[in-house]
Amino acid sequence: MIDPGSSTSQRTSVVGTLRAGDEGARVRLTGWVHRRRNLGGLLFVDLRDRSGLAQVSFGPDWTPAEQMELAESLGAEDVIAIEGEVVKRPDPNPELATGEIEVRAVALERLSKARTPEIPVYRGPEDELPSEELRLKHRALDLRRPELQANLELRHRLVLATRNFLSGKGFLEIETPILTKPTPEGARDYVVPSRVHPGEFYALPQSPQIYKQLLMVSGFDRYFQIARCFRDEDLRADRQPEFTQIDIEASFISVEDVRGWMNGLMNALTTEAGFPDAAPMPAMTWDEAMDRFGSDRPDLRWSLEISDWTEGLGGLDFGILQSAVASGGRIRGLHLVAGATLSRKQIEAIEEAAKAAGAPGLLWAKCTEEGGSGPLARFMEPEDFARIGLAAGDLALVAAGDDRVTGPALDAARTAAIRALDLPMEREHAWLWVSDFPVFDEEDGALHANHHPFVLPHAGALDGLEDDPLSARGHACDLVYNGSEFGSGSLRIHDPELQRRVFRILGLDDKQIERKFGFLLHALGSGAPPHGGIALGVDRIVQRFAGVPSLRDVMAFPKTTAARALMEGAPTRIDDRDLEALQLATRAPTASG
Repeated sequence: MIDPGSSTSQRTSVVGTLRAGDEGARVRLTGWVHRRRNLGGLLFVDLRDRSGLAQVSFGPDWTPAEQMELAESLGAEDVIAIEGEVVKRPDPNPELATGEIEVRAVALERLSKARTPEIPVYRGPEDELPSEELRLKHRALDLRRPELQANLELRHRLVLATRNFLSGKGFLEIETPILTKPTPEGARDYVVPSRVHPGEFYALPQSPQIYKQLLMVSGFDRYFQIARCFRDEDLRADRQPEFTQIDIEASFISVEDVRGWMNGLMNALTTEAGFPDAAPMPAMTWDEAMDRFGSDRPDLRWSLEISDWTEGLGGLDFGILQSAVASGGRIRGLHLVAGATLSRKQIEAIEEAAKAAGAPGLLWAKCTEEGGSGPLARFMEPEDFARIGLAAGDLALVAAGDDRVTGPALDAARTAAIRALDLPMEREHAWLWVSDFPVFDEEDGALHANHHPFVLPHAGALDGLEDDPLSARGHACDLVYNGSEFGSGSLRIHDPELQRRVFRILGLDDKQIERKFGFLLHALGSGAPPHGGIALGVDRIVQRFAGVPSLRDVMAFPKTTAARALMEGAPTRIDDRDLEALQLATRAPTASG
Protein backbone atom coordinates (compact mmCIF):
# COMPACT_ATOMS: atom_id res chain seq x y z
CA MET A 1 0.00 0.00 0.00
CA ILE A 2 1.08 3.58 -0.58
CA ASP A 3 3.37 4.71 2.23
CA PRO A 4 2.54 8.37 3.03
CA GLY A 5 5.88 8.71 4.81
CA SER A 6 7.76 8.29 1.51
CA SER A 7 6.14 11.27 -0.22
CA THR A 8 8.12 14.41 -1.05
CA SER A 9 7.43 17.55 -3.06
CA GLN A 10 8.31 15.56 -6.20
CA ARG A 11 6.64 12.19 -5.57
CA THR A 12 3.60 10.76 -3.84
CA SER A 13 5.28 7.47 -2.89
CA VAL A 14 8.18 5.22 -3.65
CA VAL A 15 7.84 2.71 -6.45
CA GLY A 16 8.09 -0.57 -4.56
CA THR A 17 5.20 0.05 -2.15
CA LEU A 18 2.41 -0.02 -4.73
CA ARG A 19 -0.03 -2.93 -4.38
CA ALA A 20 -3.39 -4.10 -5.69
CA GLY A 21 -5.12 -2.15 -2.94
CA ASP A 22 -3.88 1.07 -4.54
CA GLU A 23 -5.99 0.49 -7.67
CA GLY A 24 -7.49 3.75 -8.83
CA ALA A 25 -4.99 5.97 -7.00
CA ARG A 26 -3.38 8.88 -8.83
CA VAL A 27 0.38 8.81 -8.21
CA ARG A 28 3.53 10.68 -9.13
CA LEU A 29 6.64 8.48 -9.14
CA THR A 30 10.32 9.19 -9.70
CA GLY A 31 13.24 6.89 -10.42
CA TRP A 32 15.49 5.32 -13.01
CA VAL A 33 14.58 3.60 -16.27
CA HIS A 34 15.50 0.00 -15.49
CA ARG A 35 14.26 -1.48 -18.76
CA ARG A 36 12.13 -0.28 -21.67
CA ARG A 37 10.05 -2.49 -23.97
CA ASN A 38 8.26 -1.27 -27.11
CA LEU A 39 5.44 -3.64 -28.17
CA GLY A 40 4.27 -1.67 -31.19
CA GLY A 41 1.95 1.03 -30.02
CA LEU A 42 2.31 0.20 -26.35
CA LEU A 43 5.48 1.05 -24.44
CA PHE A 44 6.43 -0.36 -21.04
CA VAL A 45 9.06 0.98 -18.66
CA ASP A 46 10.23 -0.80 -15.55
CA LEU A 47 10.73 2.13 -13.17
CA ARG A 48 13.23 1.54 -10.36
CA ASP A 49 14.09 3.23 -7.11
CA ARG A 50 15.58 1.89 -3.89
CA SER A 51 12.27 0.36 -2.84
CA GLY A 52 11.87 -1.84 -5.93
CA LEU A 53 10.41 -1.94 -9.43
CA ALA A 54 7.03 -1.18 -10.92
CA GLN A 55 5.77 -1.36 -14.47
CA VAL A 56 4.70 1.90 -16.11
CA SER A 57 2.68 1.67 -19.32
CA PHE A 58 2.43 4.30 -22.06
CA GLY A 59 -0.35 4.00 -24.63
CA PRO A 60 -2.03 6.27 -27.18
CA ASP A 61 -5.41 5.81 -25.44
CA TRP A 62 -4.24 7.43 -22.18
CA THR A 63 -0.84 9.08 -22.83
CA PRO A 64 -0.68 12.39 -24.77
CA ALA A 65 1.19 12.20 -28.09
CA GLU A 66 4.12 14.41 -27.03
CA GLN A 67 4.55 12.29 -23.90
CA MET A 68 4.51 9.10 -26.00
CA GLU A 69 7.24 10.59 -28.20
CA LEU A 70 9.36 11.40 -25.14
CA ALA A 71 8.80 7.92 -23.74
CA GLU A 72 10.06 6.34 -26.95
CA SER A 73 13.34 8.27 -26.58
CA LEU A 74 14.06 7.10 -23.04
CA GLY A 75 17.33 5.26 -22.49
CA ALA A 76 18.59 2.97 -19.78
CA GLU A 77 19.25 4.76 -16.47
CA ASP A 78 17.53 8.00 -17.47
CA VAL A 79 15.97 9.62 -14.41
CA ILE A 80 12.30 10.35 -14.92
CA ALA A 81 9.11 11.46 -13.16
CA ILE A 82 5.74 10.10 -14.22
CA GLU A 83 2.14 10.75 -13.22
CA GLY A 84 -0.63 8.28 -13.74
CA GLU A 85 -3.27 5.93 -12.39
CA VAL A 86 -2.65 2.63 -10.65
CA VAL A 87 -4.49 -0.18 -12.48
CA LYS A 88 -4.43 -3.95 -12.24
CA ARG A 89 -2.15 -5.67 -14.70
CA PRO A 90 -3.86 -7.97 -17.21
CA ASP A 91 -0.83 -10.28 -16.91
CA PRO A 92 0.40 -10.22 -13.25
CA ASN A 93 4.10 -10.85 -12.62
CA PRO A 94 4.46 -13.05 -9.50
CA GLU A 95 8.21 -12.37 -9.33
CA LEU A 96 7.64 -8.68 -8.46
CA ALA A 97 6.17 -7.40 -5.21
CA THR A 98 4.33 -4.85 -7.37
CA GLY A 99 3.47 -7.47 -9.98
CA GLU A 100 -0.32 -7.19 -9.63
CA ILE A 101 -0.43 -3.58 -10.78
CA GLU A 102 0.98 -1.10 -13.27
CA VAL A 103 0.79 2.66 -13.58
CA ARG A 104 -0.79 4.07 -16.74
CA ALA A 105 1.26 7.21 -17.35
CA VAL A 106 -0.50 10.39 -18.40
CA ALA A 107 2.52 12.65 -17.88
CA LEU A 108 6.28 12.13 -18.21
CA GLU A 109 9.26 14.34 -17.40
CA ARG A 110 12.89 13.42 -18.01
CA LEU A 111 14.79 14.81 -15.04
CA SER A 112 18.23 13.63 -16.17
CA LYS A 113 19.48 11.96 -19.34
CA ALA A 114 22.06 9.21 -18.81
CA ARG A 115 24.88 8.34 -21.18
CA THR A 116 25.16 4.71 -22.20
CA PRO A 117 26.10 2.91 -18.94
CA GLU A 118 29.65 1.55 -18.81
CA ILE A 119 28.26 -1.48 -16.98
CA PRO A 120 24.67 -2.72 -17.13
CA VAL A 121 22.40 -2.30 -14.13
CA TYR A 122 19.67 -4.48 -15.62
CA ARG A 123 20.68 -8.10 -16.12
CA GLY A 124 18.62 -10.91 -17.58
CA PRO A 125 18.59 -14.35 -15.95
CA GLU A 126 21.44 -15.58 -18.16
CA ASP A 127 23.61 -12.46 -17.99
CA GLU A 128 26.85 -12.59 -16.01
CA LEU A 129 28.20 -9.74 -13.95
CA PRO A 130 31.03 -7.67 -15.45
CA SER A 131 34.44 -8.15 -13.87
CA GLU A 132 34.78 -6.92 -10.31
CA GLU A 133 37.52 -4.48 -11.32
CA LEU A 134 35.20 -2.85 -13.86
CA ARG A 135 32.34 -2.75 -11.36
CA LEU A 136 34.53 -1.10 -8.72
CA LYS A 137 35.70 1.48 -11.25
CA HIS A 138 32.07 2.36 -11.95
CA ARG A 139 30.84 1.82 -8.41
CA ALA A 140 28.13 4.50 -8.58
CA LEU A 141 26.47 2.43 -11.30
CA ASP A 142 27.19 -0.89 -9.62
CA LEU A 143 25.52 0.31 -6.42
CA ARG A 144 22.25 0.69 -8.33
CA ARG A 145 21.98 -3.10 -8.50
CA PRO A 146 19.09 -4.23 -6.27
CA GLU A 147 21.17 -6.96 -4.64
CA LEU A 148 23.85 -4.49 -3.49
CA GLN A 149 21.21 -2.07 -2.27
CA ALA A 150 19.60 -4.91 -0.31
CA ASN A 151 22.98 -5.73 1.28
CA LEU A 152 23.50 -2.14 2.38
CA GLU A 153 19.94 -1.92 3.68
CA LEU A 154 20.60 -5.08 5.72
CA ARG A 155 23.76 -3.46 7.03
CA HIS A 156 21.78 -0.41 8.12
CA ARG A 157 19.18 -2.56 9.91
CA LEU A 158 21.81 -4.63 11.71
CA VAL A 159 23.71 -1.54 12.89
CA LEU A 160 20.45 0.08 14.02
CA ALA A 161 19.49 -3.08 15.91
CA THR A 162 22.94 -3.04 17.54
CA ARG A 163 22.50 0.54 18.71
CA ASN A 164 19.03 -0.18 20.07
CA PHE A 165 20.13 -3.34 21.89
CA LEU A 166 23.20 -1.84 23.53
CA SER A 167 21.42 1.38 24.45
CA GLY A 168 18.76 -0.77 26.10
CA LYS A 169 21.48 -2.41 28.19
CA GLY A 170 22.75 0.94 29.47
CA PHE A 171 25.70 1.40 27.10
CA LEU A 172 26.58 4.92 25.94
CA GLU A 173 27.76 5.56 22.39
CA ILE A 174 30.92 7.67 22.64
CA GLU A 175 33.16 8.69 19.73
CA THR A 176 36.92 8.36 20.04
CA PRO A 177 39.59 10.17 17.95
CA ILE A 178 40.46 9.29 14.38
CA LEU A 179 43.75 11.22 14.52
CA THR A 180 45.70 9.49 17.26
CA LYS A 181 49.12 8.31 18.44
CA PRO A 182 50.92 5.46 16.65
CA THR A 183 50.84 2.33 18.84
CA PRO A 184 51.67 -1.26 17.87
CA GLU A 185 48.61 -3.49 17.51
CA GLY A 186 49.87 -6.18 15.13
CA ALA A 187 49.62 -4.33 11.82
CA ARG A 188 51.13 -1.19 10.35
CA ASP A 189 49.50 2.14 11.07
CA TYR A 190 48.32 4.51 8.40
CA VAL A 191 50.18 7.70 9.30
CA VAL A 192 49.07 11.29 8.71
CA PRO A 193 51.65 14.13 8.64
CA SER A 194 50.96 17.21 10.71
CA ARG A 195 51.35 20.53 8.88
CA VAL A 196 51.36 22.61 12.05
CA HIS A 197 53.91 20.30 13.73
CA PRO A 198 56.42 19.58 10.95
CA GLY A 199 58.12 16.21 11.16
CA GLU A 200 55.44 14.80 13.47
CA PHE A 201 52.70 12.37 12.55
CA TYR A 202 49.30 11.19 13.66
CA ALA A 203 48.14 7.61 13.08
CA LEU A 204 44.70 6.43 12.04
CA PRO A 205 43.40 4.04 14.72
CA GLN A 206 43.69 0.29 14.20
CA SER A 207 41.00 0.12 16.89
CA PRO A 208 39.76 2.34 19.73
CA GLN A 209 41.30 -0.14 22.20
CA ILE A 210 43.27 2.26 24.40
CA TYR A 211 40.64 5.01 24.30
CA LYS A 212 37.88 2.70 25.43
CA GLN A 213 40.05 1.53 28.32
CA LEU A 214 40.62 5.18 29.24
CA LEU A 215 36.85 5.68 29.21
CA MET A 216 36.56 2.92 31.80
CA VAL A 217 39.17 4.71 33.94
CA SER A 218 37.05 7.86 33.50
CA GLY A 219 34.00 6.16 35.00
CA PHE A 220 31.92 5.51 31.87
CA ASP A 221 31.23 1.94 32.87
CA ARG A 222 29.43 0.89 29.66
CA TYR A 223 30.63 2.21 26.29
CA PHE A 224 30.06 1.27 22.68
CA GLN A 225 30.87 2.75 19.30
CA ILE A 226 30.30 1.86 15.67
CA ALA A 227 33.96 2.54 15.00
CA ARG A 228 35.92 3.06 11.80
CA CYS A 229 39.33 1.37 11.96
CA PHE A 230 42.36 1.32 9.68
CA ARG A 231 45.12 -1.23 9.19
CA ASP A 232 47.91 -1.07 6.63
CA GLU A 233 48.35 -4.79 6.05
CA ASP A 234 48.43 -7.22 3.17
CA LEU A 235 44.85 -7.75 2.03
CA ARG A 236 42.80 -10.87 1.48
CA ALA A 237 39.24 -11.45 0.36
CA ASP A 238 38.05 -11.02 3.94
CA ARG A 239 40.15 -7.95 4.78
CA GLN A 240 39.94 -4.27 3.92
CA PRO A 241 42.32 -1.44 4.88
CA GLU A 242 39.41 0.42 6.46
CA PHE A 243 36.61 -1.39 8.19
CA THR A 244 33.87 -0.97 10.78
CA GLN A 245 33.53 -2.69 14.12
CA ILE A 246 31.04 -2.78 16.95
CA ASP A 247 33.33 -1.73 19.77
CA ILE A 248 32.23 -2.46 23.34
CA GLU A 249 33.76 -2.03 26.79
CA ALA A 250 32.38 -2.32 30.33
CA SER A 251 33.63 -2.20 33.91
CA PHE A 252 33.29 -4.61 36.84
CA ILE A 253 32.56 -7.60 34.63
CA SER A 254 33.67 -11.14 33.79
CA VAL A 255 34.04 -12.86 30.43
CA GLU A 256 30.65 -14.44 31.10
CA ASP A 257 29.08 -10.97 31.16
CA VAL A 258 30.56 -10.20 27.74
CA ARG A 259 29.33 -13.50 26.36
CA GLY A 260 25.86 -12.97 27.79
CA TRP A 261 25.51 -9.55 26.20
CA MET A 262 26.82 -10.81 22.87
CA ASN A 263 24.45 -13.78 22.90
CA GLY A 264 21.61 -11.29 23.31
CA LEU A 265 23.01 -9.00 20.61
CA MET A 266 23.38 -11.87 18.15
CA ASN A 267 19.76 -12.87 18.81
CA ALA A 268 18.72 -9.31 18.00
CA LEU A 269 20.74 -9.38 14.77
CA THR A 270 19.59 -12.83 13.65
CA THR A 271 15.99 -11.77 14.24
CA GLU A 272 16.60 -8.75 12.01
CA ALA A 273 18.22 -10.96 9.36
CA GLY A 274 15.43 -13.55 9.50
CA PHE A 275 17.61 -16.31 11.01
CA PRO A 276 16.89 -18.59 13.99
CA ASP A 277 18.02 -17.41 17.42
CA ALA A 278 21.77 -17.61 17.98
CA ALA A 279 21.69 -18.54 21.69
CA PRO A 280 22.44 -20.80 23.42
CA MET A 281 25.99 -20.97 22.08
CA PRO A 282 28.38 -23.83 22.92
CA ALA A 283 31.85 -23.02 24.22
CA MET A 284 35.26 -24.65 24.22
CA THR A 285 38.74 -23.60 25.21
CA TRP A 286 41.39 -22.68 22.68
CA ASP A 287 43.36 -25.80 23.58
CA GLU A 288 40.30 -27.97 22.97
CA ALA A 289 39.51 -26.29 19.65
CA MET A 290 43.06 -26.73 18.39
CA ASP A 291 43.12 -30.36 19.53
CA ARG A 292 39.76 -31.32 18.01
CA PHE A 293 39.76 -29.18 14.88
CA GLY A 294 43.24 -27.69 14.36
CA SER A 295 41.70 -24.21 14.28
CA ASP A 296 40.67 -21.54 16.77
CA ARG A 297 37.60 -20.81 14.62
CA PRO A 298 36.29 -24.24 13.65
CA ASP A 299 33.28 -24.56 11.37
CA LEU A 300 30.86 -26.70 13.40
CA ARG A 301 28.30 -27.09 10.65
CA TRP A 302 30.05 -30.43 10.26
CA SER A 303 31.07 -32.54 13.28
CA LEU A 304 34.14 -34.14 11.63
CA GLU A 305 36.99 -33.97 14.17
CA ILE A 306 40.71 -34.69 14.31
CA SER A 307 41.65 -37.94 16.04
CA ASP A 308 44.82 -38.65 18.03
CA TRP A 309 46.26 -41.86 16.60
CA THR A 310 49.66 -41.66 18.28
CA GLU A 311 48.96 -44.82 20.27
CA GLY A 312 47.16 -46.62 17.45
CA LEU A 313 49.74 -45.95 14.72
CA GLY A 314 52.90 -45.15 16.69
CA GLY A 315 54.04 -48.74 16.59
CA LEU A 316 54.04 -49.03 12.79
CA ASP A 317 57.38 -49.71 11.18
CA PHE A 318 57.27 -46.42 9.28
CA GLY A 319 60.12 -43.95 9.75
CA ILE A 320 58.08 -40.75 9.32
CA LEU A 321 55.71 -41.72 12.10
CA GLN A 322 58.42 -43.05 14.40
CA SER A 323 60.51 -39.90 13.94
CA ALA A 324 57.56 -37.64 14.69
CA VAL A 325 56.76 -39.42 17.94
CA ALA A 326 60.43 -39.63 19.00
CA SER A 327 60.75 -35.84 18.63
CA GLY A 328 57.76 -35.21 20.89
CA GLY A 329 55.12 -34.85 18.18
CA ARG A 330 51.85 -36.65 17.68
CA ILE A 331 50.20 -38.71 14.95
CA ARG A 332 46.80 -37.23 14.20
CA GLY A 333 44.31 -37.63 11.43
CA LEU A 334 40.83 -37.53 10.01
CA HIS A 335 38.56 -40.57 9.81
CA LEU A 336 36.43 -40.14 6.67
CA VAL A 337 33.55 -42.59 6.71
CA ALA A 338 33.00 -43.91 3.17
CA GLY A 339 35.99 -41.82 2.13
CA ALA A 340 37.48 -44.67 0.09
CA THR A 341 35.23 -43.53 -2.76
CA LEU A 342 37.58 -40.58 -3.30
CA SER A 343 39.88 -40.90 -6.29
CA ARG A 344 43.63 -40.51 -6.08
CA LYS A 345 43.28 -37.12 -7.79
CA GLN A 346 40.78 -35.95 -5.16
CA ILE A 347 43.04 -37.15 -2.34
CA GLU A 348 46.01 -35.34 -3.91
CA ALA A 349 43.94 -32.13 -3.99
CA ILE A 350 43.28 -32.53 -0.26
CA GLU A 351 47.00 -33.10 0.28
CA GLU A 352 47.79 -29.89 -1.62
CA ALA A 353 45.47 -27.99 0.70
CA ALA A 354 47.37 -29.41 3.68
CA LYS A 355 50.70 -28.44 2.13
CA ALA A 356 49.45 -24.92 1.50
CA ALA A 357 48.72 -24.73 5.23
CA GLY A 358 52.33 -25.61 6.07
CA ALA A 359 52.49 -29.41 6.21
CA PRO A 360 55.30 -31.20 4.37
CA GLY A 361 52.77 -33.78 3.23
CA LEU A 362 49.77 -35.89 4.13
CA LEU A 363 49.65 -39.67 4.49
CA TRP A 364 46.56 -41.67 3.63
CA ALA A 365 45.18 -45.17 3.77
CA LYS A 366 41.99 -46.68 2.41
CA CYS A 367 40.45 -49.56 4.34
CA THR A 368 39.07 -52.19 1.95
CA GLU A 369 37.61 -55.68 2.22
CA GLU A 370 40.90 -57.01 0.86
CA GLY A 371 43.02 -55.09 3.37
CA GLY A 372 43.99 -51.57 2.36
CA SER A 373 45.52 -49.28 -0.24
CA GLY A 374 47.53 -46.09 -0.18
CA PRO A 375 51.04 -45.02 0.94
CA LEU A 376 50.34 -45.64 4.63
CA ALA A 377 48.30 -48.83 4.12
CA ARG A 378 51.43 -50.70 3.03
CA PHE A 379 52.63 -50.56 6.65
CA MET A 380 49.25 -51.50 8.17
CA GLU A 381 47.61 -54.80 9.05
CA PRO A 382 43.81 -55.26 9.40
CA GLU A 383 44.12 -54.88 13.17
CA ASP A 384 45.81 -51.50 12.68
CA PHE A 385 42.77 -50.23 10.78
CA ALA A 386 40.49 -51.60 13.48
CA ARG A 387 42.61 -49.99 16.22
CA ILE A 388 41.87 -46.51 14.88
CA GLY A 389 38.23 -47.29 14.17
CA LEU A 390 38.24 -47.67 10.37
CA ALA A 391 35.89 -50.09 8.59
CA ALA A 392 35.87 -51.21 4.97
CA GLY A 393 35.19 -48.24 2.70
CA ASP A 394 36.69 -45.67 5.07
CA LEU A 395 39.70 -43.40 4.49
CA ALA A 396 42.31 -42.17 6.97
CA LEU A 397 44.18 -38.91 6.34
CA VAL A 398 47.23 -38.68 8.60
CA ALA A 399 49.70 -35.95 9.60
CA ALA A 400 52.55 -36.49 12.04
CA GLY A 401 54.70 -33.98 13.90
CA ASP A 402 54.38 -30.87 16.01
CA ASP A 403 50.78 -29.82 16.62
CA ARG A 404 51.62 -26.29 15.48
CA VAL A 405 52.24 -27.75 12.01
CA THR A 406 49.76 -30.63 11.87
CA GLY A 407 46.84 -28.65 13.33
CA PRO A 408 46.52 -26.05 10.54
CA ALA A 409 47.25 -28.75 7.94
CA LEU A 410 44.48 -31.03 9.20
CA ASP A 411 42.13 -28.07 9.46
CA ALA A 412 42.75 -27.34 5.77
CA ALA A 413 42.43 -31.04 4.93
CA ARG A 414 39.14 -31.20 6.86
CA THR A 415 37.68 -28.34 4.82
CA ALA A 416 38.89 -29.85 1.54
CA ALA A 417 37.62 -33.33 2.48
CA ILE A 418 34.16 -31.99 3.39
CA ARG A 419 34.01 -30.36 -0.01
CA ALA A 420 35.35 -33.40 -1.87
CA LEU A 421 32.89 -35.80 -0.21
CA ASP A 422 30.07 -33.24 -0.45
CA LEU A 423 29.19 -33.98 3.16
CA PRO A 424 25.76 -32.64 4.13
CA MET A 425 25.66 -29.87 6.73
CA GLU A 426 24.43 -31.08 10.09
CA ARG A 427 23.32 -27.58 11.06
CA GLU A 428 22.92 -24.39 9.04
CA HIS A 429 23.94 -21.91 11.74
CA ALA A 430 26.85 -23.02 13.94
CA TRP A 431 27.83 -20.65 16.76
CA LEU A 432 30.75 -21.13 19.12
CA TRP A 433 32.65 -19.33 21.86
CA VAL A 434 36.37 -20.12 21.99
CA SER A 435 37.97 -19.04 25.26
CA ASP A 436 41.24 -19.02 27.23
CA PHE A 437 43.54 -18.09 24.37
CA PRO A 438 47.32 -18.00 24.81
CA VAL A 439 48.46 -14.57 25.92
CA PHE A 440 51.55 -14.77 23.69
CA ASP A 441 52.58 -16.57 20.53
CA GLU A 442 55.91 -16.92 18.79
CA GLU A 443 56.91 -16.12 15.22
CA ASP A 444 60.45 -16.20 13.82
CA GLY A 445 61.81 -16.61 17.34
CA ALA A 446 60.13 -13.44 18.66
CA LEU A 447 57.22 -13.18 21.07
CA HIS A 448 54.06 -11.40 20.02
CA ALA A 449 50.75 -10.69 21.71
CA ASN A 450 48.22 -13.27 20.56
CA HIS A 451 45.25 -10.88 20.60
CA HIS A 452 46.79 -7.63 21.84
CA PRO A 453 49.10 -6.74 24.73
CA PHE A 454 46.27 -5.68 27.09
CA VAL A 455 44.72 -9.14 27.69
CA LEU A 456 44.56 -10.10 31.37
CA PRO A 457 46.42 -13.40 32.02
CA HIS A 458 44.82 -15.99 34.28
CA ALA A 459 45.94 -15.61 37.88
CA GLY A 460 47.68 -18.99 37.83
CA ALA A 461 49.98 -17.85 35.01
CA LEU A 462 51.31 -14.73 36.74
CA ASP A 463 54.07 -16.27 38.88
CA GLY A 464 55.85 -17.88 35.92
CA LEU A 465 54.89 -15.36 33.27
CA GLU A 466 58.47 -14.36 32.37
CA ASP A 467 59.84 -17.92 32.61
CA ASP A 468 57.25 -19.64 30.39
CA PRO A 469 55.19 -16.99 28.61
CA LEU A 470 53.94 -19.34 25.86
CA SER A 471 52.06 -21.47 28.37
CA ALA A 472 50.13 -18.50 29.80
CA ARG A 473 46.43 -18.39 29.02
CA GLY A 474 44.34 -15.25 29.22
CA HIS A 475 40.78 -14.14 29.86
CA ALA A 476 40.11 -13.87 26.12
CA CYS A 477 37.29 -15.17 23.97
CA ASP A 478 36.34 -15.20 20.30
CA LEU A 479 32.85 -15.43 18.84
CA VAL A 480 32.77 -17.78 15.83
CA TYR A 481 29.97 -18.28 13.31
CA ASN A 482 30.18 -20.97 10.61
CA GLY A 483 33.97 -20.93 10.76
CA SER A 484 34.31 -17.13 10.66
CA GLU A 485 35.54 -15.05 13.57
CA PHE A 486 32.87 -12.46 14.27
CA GLY A 487 34.66 -10.83 17.18
CA SER A 488 37.42 -10.97 19.77
CA GLY A 489 37.05 -9.97 23.38
CA SER A 490 38.90 -10.13 26.67
CA LEU A 491 39.30 -8.81 30.15
CA ARG A 492 42.01 -6.12 30.22
CA ILE A 493 44.97 -5.57 32.48
CA HIS A 494 44.02 -2.78 34.89
CA ASP A 495 47.18 -2.96 37.06
CA PRO A 496 49.89 -0.70 35.56
CA GLU A 497 52.74 -2.84 36.95
CA LEU A 498 51.37 -6.03 35.40
CA GLN A 499 50.96 -4.15 32.13
CA ARG A 500 54.62 -3.12 32.30
CA ARG A 501 55.61 -6.77 32.81
CA VAL A 502 53.72 -7.79 29.68
CA PHE A 503 55.31 -5.01 27.65
CA ARG A 504 58.78 -6.12 28.82
CA ILE A 505 58.08 -9.75 27.90
CA LEU A 506 57.20 -8.46 24.43
CA GLY A 507 60.65 -6.91 24.18
CA LEU A 508 59.97 -3.27 24.99
CA ASP A 509 62.42 -1.49 27.27
CA ASP A 510 61.31 1.08 29.83
CA LYS A 511 61.96 4.04 27.54
CA GLN A 512 59.90 2.49 24.75
CA ILE A 513 57.12 1.63 27.17
CA GLU A 514 56.99 5.20 28.44
CA ARG A 515 57.14 6.71 24.96
CA LYS A 516 54.44 4.49 23.49
CA PHE A 517 52.17 3.76 26.43
CA GLY A 518 53.10 6.14 29.23
CA PHE A 519 49.74 7.97 29.03
CA LEU A 520 47.85 4.69 29.43
CA LEU A 521 49.95 3.49 32.37
CA HIS A 522 49.59 6.87 34.06
CA ALA A 523 45.79 6.65 33.70
CA LEU A 524 45.69 3.07 35.00
CA GLY A 525 47.62 4.24 38.04
CA SER A 526 44.91 6.76 38.91
CA GLY A 527 42.46 4.06 39.97
CA ALA A 528 41.30 1.78 37.17
CA PRO A 529 38.32 -0.55 37.56
CA PRO A 530 38.49 -4.16 36.35
CA HIS A 531 37.15 -3.99 32.83
CA GLY A 532 36.89 -5.75 29.49
CA GLY A 533 35.06 -5.82 26.23
CA ILE A 534 34.85 -7.08 22.70
CA ALA A 535 35.01 -5.84 19.10
CA LEU A 536 32.81 -7.37 16.39
CA GLY A 537 33.36 -6.95 12.66
CA VAL A 538 30.34 -5.27 11.10
CA ASP A 539 31.45 -5.99 7.53
CA ARG A 540 31.96 -9.70 8.20
CA ILE A 541 28.65 -10.08 10.05
CA VAL A 542 26.73 -8.46 7.21
CA GLN A 543 28.63 -10.51 4.63
CA ARG A 544 27.80 -13.80 6.34
CA PHE A 545 24.17 -12.88 6.98
CA ALA A 546 23.74 -11.64 3.39
CA GLY A 547 25.31 -14.85 2.07
CA VAL A 548 27.73 -13.09 -0.31
CA PRO A 549 31.32 -14.18 -1.06
CA SER A 550 33.19 -10.94 -0.42
CA LEU A 551 33.29 -8.06 2.06
CA ARG A 552 33.24 -5.76 -0.95
CA ASP A 553 29.62 -6.81 -1.56
CA VAL A 554 28.47 -5.23 1.72
CA MET A 555 30.56 -2.03 1.67
CA ALA A 556 29.50 1.03 -0.30
CA PHE A 557 32.95 2.02 -1.55
CA PRO A 558 35.48 -0.77 -0.88
CA LYS A 559 39.11 -1.05 -1.90
CA THR A 560 40.57 -3.74 -4.13
CA THR A 561 42.88 -6.46 -2.78
CA ALA A 562 45.71 -4.10 -3.78
CA ALA A 563 44.23 -1.43 -1.43
CA ARG A 564 43.20 0.80 -4.33
CA ALA A 565 39.99 2.77 -4.78
CA LEU A 566 39.43 2.39 -8.52
CA MET A 567 36.48 4.77 -8.88
CA GLU A 568 38.15 7.86 -7.43
CA GLY A 569 41.75 6.78 -8.15
CA ALA A 570 43.20 6.58 -4.65
CA PRO A 571 45.87 6.50 -3.40
CA THR A 572 47.51 9.13 -5.59
CA ARG A 573 50.50 11.42 -5.60
CA ILE A 574 50.06 14.94 -4.27
CA ASP A 575 51.50 18.18 -5.58
CA ASP A 576 55.04 19.18 -4.64
CA ARG A 577 53.79 22.39 -3.04
CA ASP A 578 51.50 20.38 -0.75
CA LEU A 579 54.47 18.21 0.21
CA GLU A 580 56.50 21.34 0.83
CA ALA A 581 53.82 22.69 3.18
CA LEU A 582 54.17 19.46 5.17
CA GLN A 583 57.97 19.63 4.93
CA LEU A 584 57.98 16.22 3.25
CA ALA A 585 59.64 14.88 0.15
CA THR A 586 59.23 11.67 -1.85
CA ARG A 587 61.91 9.56 -3.45
CA ALA A 588 61.86 7.13 -6.33
CA PRO A 589 61.30 3.50 -5.33
CA THR A 590 64.37 1.30 -5.17
CA ALA A 591 64.89 -1.69 -7.43
CA SER A 592 63.56 -3.95 -4.66
CA GLY A 593 60.30 -1.98 -4.55
